[in-house]
Amino acid sequence: MRAWLPSLLRAALLAFLLAFLVSPGWFEPLLKPLVQDNAPAIYNQGSLLTLTLLHLRTVAIATIAAIVIAVTLAILVTRPFGAEFLPLSRSLVNVGQTFPPVAVLALAVPALGFGEKPTLVALFLYGLLPIFENTLTGLTTLPPSVMEAARGAGMTDRQRLFKVEVPLAMPVILAGIRLSVVISLATATIGSTVAAKTLGEVIIAGLQSNNIAFVLQGGLIVGALAVLIYDGLSAIEAAMARRAGL
Repeated sequence: MRAWLPSLLRAALLAFLLAFLVSPGWFEPLLKPLVQDNAPAIYNQGSLLTLTLLHLRTVAIATIAAIVIAVTLAILVTRPFGAEFLPLSRSLVNVGQTFPPVAVLALAVPALGFGEKPTLVALFLYGLLPIFENTLTGLTTLPPSVMEAARGAGMTDRQRLFKVEVPLAMPVILAGIRLSVVISLATATIGSTVAAKTLGEVIIAGLQSNNIAFVLQGGLIVGALAVLIYDGLSAIEAAMARRAGL
């Protein structure tokens, strides 16, 4: 019974989230006590479902771009010809952690204008480090015996990379991607300060009108998404680890 409890809780959370996004009016009685007289309890300046999908799209685009760049850099610096570029690569991926996302937005807006593009830049830079470091760790901590066996089998460098190294390192790489996605889900809310369509729009509207129900809606949706995506990626990570015999 206990083993099924986490799965039941996740399923309940997913069902609750979908119900709220599709028919938020059902939950108005729960939120009504949090608002002042005659103030709306449910966000009414746009569709919560649409904002959630746009929020997820922004996070997905930025994360895919970060995966491509971070994993490529990590692979290059773990090859003999690219080892000397490791310090430079670390400096590059640390840029996003050095500058706060708000500062990145402020610098990007004059060049890219208002909207989704500055938010994508901020999320991309912020998501590089965990993916790069985990990929680097995964590729540099492989069992020496496995690598020697691959060489002994006559595999080329390319074959060892794609058939041995990357598959064995994939659980560690996924852990970095999971962390990056969760960070981006929360950070993407600030994109609404530069007119990006994210769930931050709901939170900002609540702060401006002193509507606690709006703030709670935006925060809970982002939190629920983070929990569900985190658990989903953790399950994939565990399955890959089992498949790799780790």
